[in-house]
Amino acid sequence: MIIYYDGKYLPDDQAKVSVFDHGFLYGDGVFEGIRAYNGRVFRLKEHIDRLYDSAKTIDIKPPITKEEMTEVICETLRRNNLTDAYIRPIITRGVGDLGLDPRKCPKPSVIIIAVTWGAMYGDLYEKGLKGVTVSVRRNPAECLPPNVKSLNYLNNILAKIEANYKGGDEAIFFDTNGYLSEGSGDNLYVVKNGEIIVPPTLNNLRGITRMVILEIAKSLGITVKEQNLGYFDLYTADELICSGTAAEVAPITWVDGRVIGSGKPGPIFRQLSAAFKPITEKEGYPINKK
Repeated sequence: MIIYYDGKYLPDDQAKVSVFDHGFLYGDGVFEGIRAYNGRVFRLKEHIDRLYDSAKTIDIKPPITKEEMTEVICETLRRNNLTDAYIRPIITRGVGDLGLDPRKCPKPSVIIIAVTWGAMYGDLYEKGLKGVTVSVRRNPAECLPPNVKSLNYLNNILAKIEANYKGGDEAIFFDTNGYLSEGSGDNLYVVKNGEIIVPPTLNNLRGITRMVILEIAKSLGITVKEQNLGYFDLYTADELICSGTAAEVAPITWVDGRVIGSGKPGPIFRQLSAAFKPITEKEGYPINKK
């Protein structure tokens, strides 16, 4: 595996990060998860824009431009002979000292990892996932905005640990106000009476796949509403759907012991899923752009 690290393309056993990098010491950095399908990087511009917005929010100035980031992502894919892949671009604060002060880190680092990655949930796309609401609350926007994809993912990991112990395939977050937020790595969609209802994105990530799903829903004539949701809405949903770059689009058919809808993937999920795959196969930034 060839990894891009600060201007060099290195074998994975030579791509070493300093123990004084603040990304390692403090989770001080940002990242994206991106997919390539059929020789094209899906929604690459949107992902890079979000990466740079995350960096700006925590006051990291990326050492390369967005155009250069586009090229090194594609070159990493080319060097690994990948046409279908999961891509992880990372921008860390860079090497500093053991203190917190980011001014001690003179130059941020950029790392690009690209790997083969199939369907994240295996056969659960046909069976449905088990969701578990967790006691851990999503980071409040006034503390660490959920729209920053930071390297500090402990909030998400604590939720995933709790879901694992409780036998769930995915954790379901609420925020500190008791409103539905998101999964540990997915956006959530409640379906009720043929309509899709989503939480506002102040308390959850503005997902790129979420954007695509809502575009598909509009094209199919499905009404989409954005409003605060609670436990009642979750448990009484006709369908519950999650989406993310890694997860793609998946149904949740069981939450906290309650069967959701019919207990099987529902018609809205099937419509969205059927429309999502052709889009990923046709759209995207060509890896081998002339």
